Amino acid sequence: MKRALVLLTSLALAVPAYAFDWGEMLKGVVNPSSSQTAPSATGIDALSSTDINAALKEALTRGADAAVAQLGVKDGFLANPQLKIPLPKNLQKAEKAMRMFGMGQQADDLVLAMNRAAEAAVPEAKTLLVESVKQMTLEDAKGILTGGQTSATDFFRKKTETQLTERFLPIVKVTTDKVGLAQQYNRYAGMAAQFNLVDKSQANVEQYVTQQSLDRLYTLIGEKEAAIRANPLQAGSDLLKKVFSTVTGK
Repeated sequence: MKRALVLLTSLALAVPAYAFDWGEMLKGVVNPSSSQTAPSATGIDALSSTDINAALKEALTRGADAAVAQLGVKDGFLANPQLKIPLPKNLQKAEKAMRMFGMGQQADDLVLAMNRAAEAAVPEAKTLLVESVKQMTLEDAKGILTGGQTSATDFFRKKTETQLTERFLPIVKVTTDKVGLAQQYNRYAGMAAQFNLVDKSQANVEQYVTQQSLDRLYTLIGEKEAAIRANPLQAGSDLLKKVFSTVTGK
């Protein structure tokens, strides 16, 4: 009888305690306290619009300045195998024959003239690139910041390619017109382009060089931006470190 009483008493005491524990546990889930704070913003949402805009303008300006400074000097294109502008494809196909018939020097002269023309034209890009950065909207900035590795290149190409093409063409033409092979190429390639035998982008040497120059300029700007993304701590300014570190988590 005593054992039964002890057992009943234990159960009576245990049930309320058991119910109370679960009640407390569920209380925080079903009816959370209003005093709990919402999770803090992370990633790009934690950055102010001012910081995002300023950091992107700084990054793009730096990238543009560095790319122009690297390309717009003697041998800026020619001395770098990855940046050197080769003969147009149609001349590349004929190059072996040209060299066999003693025209190798003419081919070399044209390559030199094309790359000299490119390096002479590139400094024209700086003003337009900087202007496009100044006109960048917050929407543009967020798109570049969270976009892919070519987002800076895409932005600059969209904003400046048409105007830069117009500025580059006459500068390139002055240099390439001095080379006899360029004039010959323009005559034959121009005729071939009318019958769709030559890509329109290669219908004349100056157009070809202008497009090749711009492609390399935009690509180099994109590489400068990618370097900042990859290592924001080495970016150079506290603002760039803050913004790109937040986005990349580095």
